[in-house]
Amino acid sequence: MSGLLALLDDVAAIAKLASTQIDDIVGQTAKAGSKAVGVVIDDAAVTPKYIHGIPAARELPIVMRIARGSLFNKLVILLPAALLLEAFLPWVLTPLLMLGGFYLCFEGAEKIVHGLSPHADSHAQEARSLDAAHLEKTRVAGAIKTDFILSAEIMTISLAAIETDTLWVEAVALAVVAFGITALVYGAVALLVKMDDIGLRMAQEGGAETTRALGRRLVQAMPGVMAAIATIGTAAMLWVGGNILTHGVAALGFPWLYDTIHHLGEGAAASLGVLPGLVAWSTAALVDGVLGLVIGLALIPAATHVIGPVAERVAALLPSRGGEAG
Repeated sequence: MSGLLALLDDVAAIAKLASTQIDDIVGQTAKAGSKAVGVVIDDAAVTPKYIHGIPAARELPIVMRIARGSLFNKLVILLPAALLLEAFLPWVLTPLLMLGGFYLCFEGAEKIVHGLSPHADSHAQEARSLDAAHLEKTRVAGAIKTDFILSAEIMTISLAAIETDTLWVEAVALAVVAFGITALVYGAVALLVKMDDIGLRMAQEGGAETTRALGRRLVQAMPGVMAAIATIGTAAMLWVGGNILTHGVAALGFPWLYDTIHHLGEGAAASLGVLPGLVAWSTAALVDGVLGLVIGLALIPAATHVIGPVAERVAALLPSRGGEAG
């Protein structure tokens, strides 16, 4: 009987430990995912452009192919690489994270510049010049290469946010983040690209006038919704990029900029006297975003003439294996 009680005590201790570890994984996953939200928004905003000009029947299969490629990027390439870097070259993570911050600032600023000076839609031209199978393959490969960069930023941000000394907890938390973010992004993309079709069917086949009217409004609203998502994604890129850089500079031993922005947020909250947490965060996010825009605008000339050609050569080497399965 005493042996049975001892065994039950051991089982209870193991269950308690497992419960603690699961709680740790859940907590670390939530924290890591929330830190990467800006890049997630941009990922969801960027992907629909690769579906433009594709036949409606192929839209969802293409989204699924890109999603599989994204999971391959995150789980097979980036997760092991991130864990190896943290184990053997942990000092590299902050500079890598800052490089990603510079990239986000550049991308956000470039989108604003392109928005102020519209240019011809290269995807529309591409759609007219390629056959359907070639177009689909080209789009999927391009989307997966873009996703690789955004996924690298998501995984690096997530890794930096996880605070645990247990390797397997870290690995599981990163894997859960990878699955969760991929499902969130590409589930949202699938819904967005089919929403106008849903609205059109409701408008044409709805039994009640209310249903048909709702369908017409959905169709009319989608261009504005897509534009709003693109705007939010651009703002999120600038905010996250600027925030990464200020944190990175502080981590490298120069905390003045981060402390100044933090004090500006606290000062704004004290001046208004209402919703202090929200006001402090919003002020700091705004300053980070403006800083990200300034840095991004400064990077555009260098990126256009120097970094761009090099990046194109590197992008040609990036894997697109995950999207080739059809």
